[in-house]
Amino acid sequence: MQLALPIWFEIGTYVVLLLILGFDLFLAFKRPHVPSSRESALWIGFYVVLALLFAGLMLWLGDAEHAGQFVAGWLTEYSLSIDNLFVFLLIMSRFAVPRRYQQELLMVGIILALLFRGIFILLGAALIENFSWVFYIFGAFLVFTAIQQVRTGPHDEVARESRMITWVRKRVAITDTFDGAKLRTQIDGKRVFTPVLMVLIALGTTDLVFALDSIPAIFGITQSPFIVFTANVFALMGLRQLYFLLGDLVDKLEYLKYGIAFILLFIGVKLVFHAMHANELPFINGGQSIEWAPEINTWTSLIVIVAAMAVAVVASLIRMRVVAAAAGAERDRT
Repeated sequence: MQLALPIWFEIGTYVVLLLILGFDLFLAFKRPHVPSSRESALWIGFYVVLALLFAGLMLWLGDAEHAGQFVAGWLTEYSLSIDNLFVFLLIMSRFAVPRRYQQELLMVGIILALLFRGIFILLGAALIENFSWVFYIFGAFLVFTAIQQVRTGPHDEVARESRMITWVRKRVAITDTFDGAKLRTQIDGKRVFTPVLMVLIALGTTDLVFALDSIPAIFGITQSPFIVFTANVFALMGLRQLYFLLGDLVDKLEYLKYGIAFILLFIGVKLVFHAMHANELPFINGGQSIEWAPEINTWTSLIVIVAAMAVAVVASLIRMRVVAAAAGAERDRT
């Protein structure tokens, strides 16, 4: 079923989102600081309410099916963005970026993420429009990604980036010290790059890798480019504030990666089932639809996504309390 929304709503949505992102970018560069927990929580709450209001507008102007697709897609992208956030934390720590300038670099990372995802959305939509068999590839890729999510961790992403950074350092003059958030500085009359260049390369590489994961995941929920794009934008809005609010807590959510892996696995299987229904490959069932493959609807997807993240977060918090209690008991004995 095609999504039919008034053209003014779609254009207005793009304009409003662009203005909000522009304002957030202006604040990050005009007033670099470490936001307080209260400030961060208020901004995150604002963006969450904004996303829910948008879903309500889609329900009013469109239908419940597509409003549900947006919510499911937004939650999926939000969970993947939190995973992305953990790698951002490791990158900032690895390069010892002063906290005062971290939000400026985070905004650049978020803008890069939007650009990469926008490109992949256009490519993904074109592929889906012309080649239904691409769902087999998307599904298999997400299953593989889910397995990798469990087997590896964010440190592996940073190690992968380190090889690229070592290659760049051998070819570009880069100082070891920061000069605010400047990309280039002057030392002994010579213009050289600051470590900001390395941070941007690391952030860009991370964004590219996560875009490759996130776009097939959301296309497994909806094939509407409008919903795919808006869900991604809403998921990335507030990521900068979430970075400062959660801080090291993300590192302690030990079971979060398993929740994300389960979501990716579920959507991967859903995509394969969808591909079986839309099958046109002559060497599979003679090019005919495979009717016995179940179709997983939007509301089932939404329930699975919410349940997976809730279980992962609650289990992680329980483990944190158990570990803290054990550490306290150990201190009492000594």
